[in-house]
Amino acid sequence: MQPSFEDRRLQPILEKVQAGVRLSYDDGVALYRSSDLLAVGYMANLVRERLHADLTYFNVNRHINPTDVCVASCRLCAFGKRAKDPNAYTMSLEQVWEVAGLGYREAVSEFHIVGGLHPELGLEWFCQMLRGLKERYPDVHLKAFTMVEIAYLAQRAKLGLRETLLQLKEAGMDSMPGGGAEIFCDRIRRIICDHKIDGNQWIETARIAHQVGLKTNCTMLYGHIENEEDRVDHLVRLRALQEETGGFVTFIPLAFHPDNTPLRHIAKTTGFMDLKNIAVARLMLDNIPHIKAYWIMMSERIAQIAQRFGADDIDGTVVEEKIYHDAGATTSQSLRREDLLRLIREAGRQPMERDTLYRPVERTETTFTVLV
Repeated sequence: MQPSFEDRRLQPILEKVQAGVRLSYDDGVALYRSSDLLAVGYMANLVRERLHADLTYFNVNRHINPTDVCVASCRLCAFGKRAKDPNAYTMSLEQVWEVAGLGYREAVSEFHIVGGLHPELGLEWFCQMLRGLKERYPDVHLKAFTMVEIAYLAQRAKLGLRETLLQLKEAGMDSMPGGGAEIFCDRIRRIICDHKIDGNQWIETARIAHQVGLKTNCTMLYGHIENEEDRVDHLVRLRALQEETGGFVTFIPLAFHPDNTPLRHIAKTTGFMDLKNIAVARLMLDNIPHIKAYWIMMSERIAQIAQRFGADDIDGTVVEEKIYHDAGATTSQSLRREDLLRLIREAGRQPMERDTLYRPVERTETTFTVLV
């Protein structure tokens, strides 16, 4: 049955969605400016179910943040600290290897590794870290380092991005997360993260990662000082790179958490905004396979609802998350596998455990097998 939308301006977009026609920049702006969230969600769900039917993906993973020491002073961040800060920390290699194996009774299939831009830890230290993890946990996928971290390590090592990535890959890096993208707009980045690489450099780092055979995720930080046009520009630029390389696996919209940052005066995102960003991303990013509702940022409830607004992934067990909790996140820092199964089933979806590259995982009580 043809739906009747409150916002009649969405009708031409619905016709494109039903016909599988790519949406334009102007379509993206119209979606963001519409207050008819149910209509936008309806269209996103059409695409989501066309791609993934009734499945919602999850994994059993662990986050590892080797250090919070960072030379950048981004106004959006509550995690990074200066080296002389008495509350700063840096793990030794032995501590990283030990932490990787602690705190969870089920075998994880992925270590998610990100941290600050440490002024003294160089490329070889991180290569040693990766080799040590692979020696101790050979079956675990190492998803490590944002584009920002890669560019910083290359600069410190006086190497090109390609050589830096190849050395990390040889040491055991299997793929990369998508953090640090924030918003590509230069005007915004000068205010919120002027110490980071710019949007073009982020794109170029991702391009080279894809060229050397590394799959990556991609992200967008929303809910700070950006506008609708900034968000759509960001999505269109990700879509264009995906058209070129095919290297993005998952897109994760990240809600800005203002607490404990210099931007603490900004209001927190609403559930309406969170669901809108999930839905618009699914509609605009027609060539990126998966859209993740990151429960650690948007709450378990919103992540469940998002499974009807375009998301097909709810992330993983996480075990210990520091970056967003330092910025005031009040969600749990970990969930058990059975919690994720319950959340997905309560949302009316069929859970599918995956590895980082979305291959099905078969699990016993203490081991897992990737079904290639």
